[in-house]
Order: sequence, then structure tokens, then C-alpha cells
Amino acid sequence: MIHVLFLSAILLCILPLLPGMAGILLPAFSWLPVAGASQFRGLDAVNLNGFHQVLSWPGVSQSIQLSLFTGITSSVIALALTFFILQANWHKQGWQKIERMLSPMLAMPHVAFAIGFAFLFSPTGWIYRVIEGLGFTTHNAPSLTQDPYGIGLTLALAIKETPFLVLMSVSVLKQLNVDRLYASASGLGYNRANIWLKVILPQWLPKMRLPFYAVLAFGLSVVDVALIIGPTRPPTFSVLIWQWFNEPDLSLLPRAAAGALCLLILALITLATARFGEWLVLQRWRRWQISGAKARQLIGNTGYLPLVIIPLCIIPILIMWSFAQRWRFPDMLPSRLSDRFWLQELPTLWELSFNSLVLAVISTAIALILTIGCLEYRDRHQRSIPFWLIAIPMVIPQLSLLFGLQVTTHFIPGQHYWLWVCWSHILFVFPYLYLALDGPWRSFDVRLYQSARSLGCTHWQAWWKVKRVLLQPSLWIAVAIGLSVSLTQYLPTQMLGAGRVTTITTEAVALASGQDRRVSAIYGILQGLLPFIFFSLALFASNHSGVRPQSNTKRSTSTDEFICGKPNYK
Repeated sequence: MIHVLFLSAILLCILPLLPGMAGILLPAFSWLPVAGASQFRGLDAVNLNGFHQVLSWPGVSQSIQLSLFTGITSSVIALALTFFILQANWHKQGWQKIERMLSPMLAMPHVAFAIGFAFLFSPTGWIYRVIEGLGFTTHNAPSLTQDPYGIGLTLALAIKETPFLVLMSVSVLKQLNVDRLYASASGLGYNRANIWLKVILPQWLPKMRLPFYAVLAFGLSVVDVALIIGPTRPPTFSVLIWQWFNEPDLSLLPRAAAGALCLLILALITLATARFGEWLVLQRWRRWQISGAKARQLIGNTGYLPLVIIPLCIIPILIMWSFAQRWRFPDMLPSRLSDRFWLQELPTLWELSFNSLVLAVISTAIALILTIGCLEYRDRHQRSIPFWLIAIPMVIPQLSLLFGLQVTTHFIPGQHYWLWVCWSHILFVFPYLYLALDGPWRSFDVRLYQSARSLGCTHWQAWWKVKRVLLQPSLWIAVAIGLSVSLTQYLPTQMLGAGRVTTITTEAVALASGQDRRVSAIYGILQGLLPFIFFSLALFASNHSGVRPQSNTKRSTSTDEFICGKPNYK
């Protein structure tokens, strides 16, 4: 059974990457049989018309610069904020408060956050209403939504990605044994700021490489958030490619394919530059690590509050807009409330919620089974799929990969849109589940499983009665992550569903592009409510899973010494 699951994971989540890459390479060089271009003359006569159309498009250089600025700047800010938050709060009294805030912040999807961000910082948003209420004028004041420099998009991405990096850092810091490092460095005269900068940072940063690359690739290729609050004239490069892809003339698809390939190359160059920069800072230019105690703490214990205040302000604003029948600028509150818009959208909301939940449950269940199969196969046979191969859907632009997959599905007869959308969700949910469960699986004490086997249990009984029970909290959290990732998939649903499969996310993005604010607020609330419910249920289930927490009492010996060590007679 384990072998079947391992092979199924390769067939469903790894091998499709090959035709996906071929599906973007060949159309980029004007080989697309569905559009009547089926003559590929070889490398000696490569057709570069698609690339010529991309490079000659007006404003394409500004679009590329915007994508680079917003993606790189937001990712670096998020990584820096993560480190400063950990430096100021790790294992202090306020750290438990931060851990409790992570779940609701992670549960809010990017689209819901972008809609609320627009309601908060648009020229008629609530911040500008407060400024007008204080007696200051906001006429010709700069706006953070759809500004030509992408400042608002950069801030929104940085705020939204910081909780994810903080969550990934928790398991990394537990592996590093920060308490022991802190004790050793303190004995050498280093204060807290020096310890974090010169001892923990060089070990923390390499282990955060994959989460940071995922954030960086997402920032470079984001479409849904950029459509809502990003610049429009010109748009970011990913939005420009998305507009090319939606052209009704199939003969223009080589231009979109060439743009998607350029975006992929741009992302790979950026990731390589980030890796080179990490090597320079940590390996080549190491003088700052051995220059003595000169560092100081750059953020206070409450430096995380802006990351919490903005999401907390977004939620009531979305609720007020969903019930606002009349809300003139610069009034602080609506002058008339009504539930007419909720009643009007309720039948559609039920259908969209059902579609979203069915896709999320099916894709997460299949991805979870495949993930457990891969991890168990690794534990039993000491062979596994290379982690960099699993992480490809996370660290390369979605638009580039999905374009190739979408072109590949054209060669298969029939209209199996639900099947393609569900499969694409599995493709993107699987890496996140693997990343979430890899640490708990590695930290599991295999001797407990061996003890169960020695008592007569079969492989299945030992796994179900011992290993599953101990890993149950991590499994519940992984399920919540998988459901949330599936619910927030916009490009896979649109591209492989050809517009015939609608979800809460696809409708929220469509309605946020100029429709009624009340309806946009309703869809934003619902899109954020479902992941919040999943995370809340997962936390409740993990806390009541029957696994007793370990006592905080420190033992004189470790587990290895207690089991395998010689008795110490007095």
C-alpha cells in the first residue's frame, strides 16, 4: 500500500511538471497545434515572434520593474520583520500571545485581506475618513491602492506574508535549540541582540530558505492581490501576462507563453540572486559575525502590533460595508444599514461555498494521503522524493506552470474541467502539507513504533494506535493548512477550469475589480470566514486529541540517556 501511495504521488504531483514545462516552452516558440501552428522546425529555425511581441509591448519594462520592486521589497521586509519579532519576543511573556494571533492572521486569505486593505487605504477609505474627521483635508492625497509605484501592494504583501514566515520559524528555532545557544553565547558576554544577530541568524537563515523562496516567488508572480490593489497603468508583469492570456484570439497565445516563460526566468534569476546574497552575507563577508558585541535590538516587544492592528481593522470594515446601504464620504460610519445585499447574494453564496468546500475537501484529503504515504515510505525504505522537486510548485510562478499545464490539457479530448481544477489544487496543496508534516515525522521517536510492533501489532495497527495518535495535533493543523491553500487558489481554478468552475475566491476577485463595495465586502468576509473556521476547528481538535502535553518539569537526563544510558549508582 505504501508503494502504491508513493508511486501515486509521483504520478499526480511530480511527473505532470514535465509536460507543464513543455507546455510553456513549445507555445513560446510558436508551436501550438490548437491555434493552427503545428510546424516546429527545430533549433536552427526557432520562431521568436512571441518574445518579440513581449519586448515590444508598450510599458513592459516598467511592468517588469514593478514586479521586481514589489516582490523583492515585500519579501525582504517580511523576512526582516520576522527576524526582529523573534529577536524581541522569543520565549518571553508576550510570545504566547503572538502564537495565538498567528492562526487568525494566517486564516485570512490574500484576496480577503486585499479587499479589506483597499477599503482601509483607498482615497475614500476609512483611514482618509478619520483624517477628514480630525479636520485635515485629503484632497489630492496619495493613495496606497493602485498607486503607480506599487507601495500599497508591497506593504500588503509584507504584512500578509510575515505571519507565515513566523510560523515556519517556530519549528526551525525548535530544531536549533535556541536555549542552549543562548546559554553558551551569554557565557561569552553577548547580550540578547548580539546572540540573535551573530549566533542564531547565521543558522536560522539557511533553514528558512524554502519558505522565503516561496514568499519571494509569490510576490513576483501574484495576480489576484495585484488585480485588487496593485498599479494599473502599467500593471505588474504577472497581471500583464494574465491579460494576454485572456485574449480571445488564440493566435496571440505565443505572446502569453513567451511572457510566462520570461516571468519564470525572471523568478529563477531572482532566487539565484537571493541564494548568492545569502552566501555573501553568511560565508564570504563574515566580519560582522566576529566583530564583537556591537549589535542592538531594532524592534521593541510590541513591534508586531502593526501586523495585528491592520488585519483587526479590516474585519469590522468589511462587516460594516456588507450592511451599509448609505455611507457617504467623509462620514465615519454608515448613515443607513440594510441586509438587502446579503439576502440578494445568499443563493449564489450557497452554491459557491459548496463548490469551494468540495474542491478543498477532496484535494486536501487526497494530498494528505499522498503525503503520509511519501513520509512513511521514506521512514521504512530510506528513499524519498527530493524535497526541491516537491517544492517546485511553491517556488516557481504559478502563472508560468499553469500555462504549461493548461496547454497540455488541450491535447486530451473532453471537457473535464472539475477534474483538472481538483488535480491542480492537489498539485499546490501537496507541497504545503509535506512541508507542514515533514518536521513532526522526523521528530517522531521510532522506538515507540518498534515497541508496538514487538507487542504483536501489525504495521497498520502500530501506525494507527501509536504513531497517528501522537501526530494527531500536527495532522489537524496540516489539514487546516491544506483546506486554506485550496480555498485561496485563484489562478488554478480560472485557468484549468476555463471559467466554468466558480468558487468564492474567483468571484471575490472579479467583484473587487470595480463592482459594488457591499457585494465585494460580503465575498471578502465569506472567503476569510471559511479558513478561520478550519483553523479554529483544527486547534480545538489538536488540543482535545487525547495526547497529554509533556510536563514542564525539567528532567536530569535526556530521553536517550534515560532509555539507553547506564544506571548511575550512588
